[in-house]
Amino acid sequence: MNDIQKNLLKQVTELHEVPTGAYNIRANGESAGRRTTANIDIVTKTDKPGIDIIIKPGTKNESVHIPVLLSESGLKELIYNDFYIGEDADVTIVAGCGIHNGGDADAEHSGIHRFVLGKGAKVHYVEKHYGEGDGNGQRLMNPTTVIEQAEDSHMELDTTQIKGVDSTKRVTTARLAAGASLVIREKLMTHGKQYAETDFTVDMDGEDCSANVISRSVARDESHQIFRSAINGNNRCAGHTECDAIIMDKATVVAIPEITANHIDASLIHEAAIGKIAGEQLIKLMTLGLTEAEAEAQIVNGFLK
Repeated sequence: MNDIQKNLLKQVTELHEVPTGAYNIRANGESAGRRTTANIDIVTKTDKPGIDIIIKPGTKNESVHIPVLLSESGLKELIYNDFYIGEDADVTIVAGCGIHNGGDADAEHSGIHRFVLGKGAKVHYVEKHYGEGDGNGQRLMNPTTVIEQAEDSHMELDTTQIKGVDSTKRVTTARLAAGASLVIREKLMTHGKQYAETDFTVDMDGEDCSANVISRSVARDESHQIFRSAINGNNRCAGHTECDAIIMDKATVVAIPEITANHIDASLIHEAAIGKIAGEQLIKLMTLGLTEAEAEAQIVNGFLK
């Protein structure tokens, strides 16, 4: 990897070098390194671009890193990654995409990630998107996540996008069996004329399953955000969806939370709030010596933390 790619790797994975454990690094449409372990196998697909990540039942305290790095202007790709997590496994998966675009052509990465969790499996999935570069070409990212959870499995999805992505459409669908639980935490910031669309759909099919979908976003300048969240309670279950957004300058934000109860014992809650930074918050921080810009930054950073 060159210096630009190494910096992208640091931004999306917080790693300064090649990670330990299992990993697959993709750079400019090609493999830039791979390592498997006794419990985690990574296999290249033969019918389309992408990989299969196979985690053996009972695997504990292991991680998989699968970052994608783009540093060529004009490069566009669609990747399919499937994760098979065996029964009672407990692993962390770190993904994410970094794009450096220094040219005039658009650079785009679209990824379709499918997770199949076995009975009792636990997954913490971390995904970060980041863009940089002084070219006129746009940085485009369109991640799709498909989650299938077996009985008593648990998944936490932390997704972050706070800089440099001109346009994104983020689609996540999940289907939960009995006793399964899902937690989704989204952090998002747009600025300039950026566009971000988020679409969550969760089907709670199994008895006593649960889902909690939380989004925190900040829209600045003339950027535009759309948030949709649909939770369907198809059995005795508990579901919650929440969207909190700070709007600044001339930005626009649309929040569309939706809950549907298809069973008498489905317990569902939705919340949505959009507003500007309160004046008293700014004044309080400015009395401590901060400028207005510094106070705004402090409030935004705390909100997205």
